[in-house]
Amino acid sequence: MALFNRQDPQHVNPSDLIGDEGQLKIDDSSNILALKGFVSETFQMFSEMLRRKFCHCGVLRFKPLWVFVCTVGIWCYITIHQKPTYQDYEHLELTGEYPNRINCSKILKGDTEEIQKVKLELLTVSFRRTPKVTANDYINMTVDCASFIKGRKYIMEPLSKEEAEFPIAYSIVVYHKISMLERLLRTIYAPQNYYCIHVDKKSPESFLTAVKGIASCFHNVFIASQLESSVVYASWSRVQADLNCMKDLYRRSVSWKYLINLCGMDFPIKTNQEIVESLKALKGENSLETEKMPSNKEVRWKKHHEVVDGKLKNMGIDKQHPPLNTPIFSGSAYFVVSRRFVEYVLENRKILAFMEWAKDTYSPDEFLWATIQRIPEVPGAVPASDKYDVSDMNAIARFVKWHYFEGDVSKGAPYPPCNGVHVRSICVFGVGDLSWMLQKHHFFANKFDNDIDPFAVQCLEEHLRDKMLHQRRH
Repeated sequence: MALFNRQDPQHVNPSDLIGDEGQLKIDDSSNILALKGFVSETFQMFSEMLRRKFCHCGVLRFKPLWVFVCTVGIWCYITIHQKPTYQDYEHLELTGEYPNRINCSKILKGDTEEIQKVKLELLTVSFRRTPKVTANDYINMTVDCASFIKGRKYIMEPLSKEEAEFPIAYSIVVYHKISMLERLLRTIYAPQNYYCIHVDKKSPESFLTAVKGIASCFHNVFIASQLESSVVYASWSRVQADLNCMKDLYRRSVSWKYLINLCGMDFPIKTNQEIVESLKALKGENSLETEKMPSNKEVRWKKHHEVVDGKLKNMGIDKQHPPLNTPIFSGSAYFVVSRRFVEYVLENRKILAFMEWAKDTYSPDEFLWATIQRIPEVPGAVPASDKYDVSDMNAIARFVKWHYFEGDVSKGAPYPPCNGVHVRSICVFGVGDLSWMLQKHHFFANKFDNDIDPFAVQCLEEHLRDKMLHQRRH
């Protein structure tokens, strides 16, 4: 919570900016503004005091001192109030961070020759022998947080007033690939936002330790207070992991406006500024896939399922009807929802009863949020009429390429063929997917994998960082 009146940002009690141990409390971006205002006000008071003192004395020998004090004061005032220039952030550029000859500018323009060059590079022995950054590497790097933050080029202050005043909460569910997680966090990190990371308990101990090390370097990044023992594919545990972070984020701060859930293989295709602008345009509404339930998927929630030998199994037992008047809708695990939506989900008895009913279904994350979004009294919801159906391509939460929908866009396919590889029918993106993807309105895309095509991640990182830093010039 801000320590000053937003209507009068210059008015601040200096004692409010000092912690119990004498440290400056400048974690909140509004406190930074308050500190600047306090310095400015103090300088003005000090200048007036000296002017009156010297006028009383009328002694000429004080004139050089008065000129010196005024000069230093004016310089300090200008330094505090001037808008940072692009040059002030050049050290945060990511271009050239990786020692390769890939031309990301050409790739992002869809240059077929450069894309083919990357595909050939991925087949070379030298690429396959490239050392991977391990969990132990991150454990060692985060021993010295200041060095880690500087070396990894994290952006440690809001890049605009609009972003500072519109915090976002993130729930990130992960279980492996520490390098992908850290690169995701670095790209979406902003000091005014909040990040809850849920780590599957079955993850290696070194992975959990590395995540804890990364989180320890930031005041607004934390591990979920409750970790699920085993996140089984298509089971309730995936939903519970998000709910655990949802609860923690809701209690952590009252300032954030929207919640976005992610997994460790997501990556942004929009800057934080662009995400904020889109969220403000929602005006309290939510954005997620929610469509009529296909008949072939009804068995997922009409039959009782159990985890057997680490896999979810249909037990052939009919379930009772869901405790709702609203039909069951189809959707995805990904959502962009308002704080009021989160509050309703965590506290409303009808929703809690519905979630309890859904715990023994197959892939509840693919109908739970989609159905809640169609319940009339839910904040930001839309009516149950099929006129209000929202597809994954119309929702802004996530861009995903499914193998069976790929094809010729000019002939009606929703997206062109995958330029990477397929895992469980989902495209793991390659560099050839970036140019088309960046024209879409989605916030994030899934999936990316350093081990399959690190150049796709590299080019996205460089592109987004360049956009973020250049917005400072406007």
